Amino acid sequence: MQRTVLTPHPGALLRDALNAAFGDEAEAAWLIARGGVWVNGVRVRDPELQLPADATVVVQRPPDGVYRDPVVTPGMILYEDDDLIALDKPTDTYVEATPWDAEGHLRAALARFLEARDGSAPPLHLAHRLDRDTSGVLLLSKAPDVNAALQRAFHEGTVQKTYLALCAGRPAFDKIEIETGHGRGRGGLFRVFPREDIGRVLPQGGTVKAMRTRLNVVRRMDDAALVCAMPLTGRSHQIRLHLAFLGHPLIGDVKYGGPSAWRSATVQHHHLHAVRLELPHPRSGAALIIESPAPEWASQG
Repeated sequence: MQRTVLTPHPGALLRDALNAAFGDEAEAAWLIARGGVWVNGVRVRDPELQLPADATVVVQRPPDGVYRDPVVTPGMILYEDDDLIALDKPTDTYVEATPWDAEGHLRAALARFLEARDGSAPPLHLAHRLDRDTSGVLLLSKAPDVNAALQRAFHEGTVQKTYLALCAGRPAFDKIEIETGHGRGRGGLFRVFPREDIGRVLPQGGTVKAMRTRLNVVRRMDDAALVCAMPLTGRSHQIRLHLAFLGHPLIGDVKYGGPSAWRSATVQHHHLHAVRLELPHPRSGAALIIESPAPEWASQG
């Protein structure tokens, strides 16, 4: 949710502008502290900032109205050495700052955990990202000098990612490798494009990129299937998009046509879990395999 606030007069303090707009000093202070206030396109967290005459002040709030405050515990650490740390990411958790919140995300929570445990936190860099409701293996670097090698491994495809997905219906295929185009539609949402559109420049900006996924059916149920998904490219929402394109959207993935209820129960999040990550260690080159226990929904019959 976004709101633009008018600047009362040149030189007005940010705090006073928000107080006038919302009539609530506590709310204004909270919005600034969480990092949901932007002035001329820059996140501002100083309530004493003097606003220029032409300032555009935009206030961002969570789309669902919920501020999240994740906490990292020792049991969430799947792997750690001097260079890397991998977490077992829970659902309903952002991995990085959002426009409405600079604090309520997993990287910041991990920094707080490491500072409390070790006395200081190293610079943390996300090696990859998982959607808010996707659970499982999340890898971060702790040493800046391995970041280039780590990003190169992801970019060049030497990292193998394996997911478990619970999708609606009963797929006709046992194994399939699908390639389509990937890009944003006119409304801004990611969508599947025909394969022949790969490389086409879109009128709304951006280029259609190749998107390839390997899918294996692990188990069929009466009304759903457990699928092992291996993305061969790294596009946003890739597995979700391809399963929806095949007519089998994820259980709980209402954005892409999945059911919001399953077996007479409301589903709070889409059922996608990053179960395994394989890569060469960015410093030693040794094979590294990190696994996360399968979630409860993966064992349902």
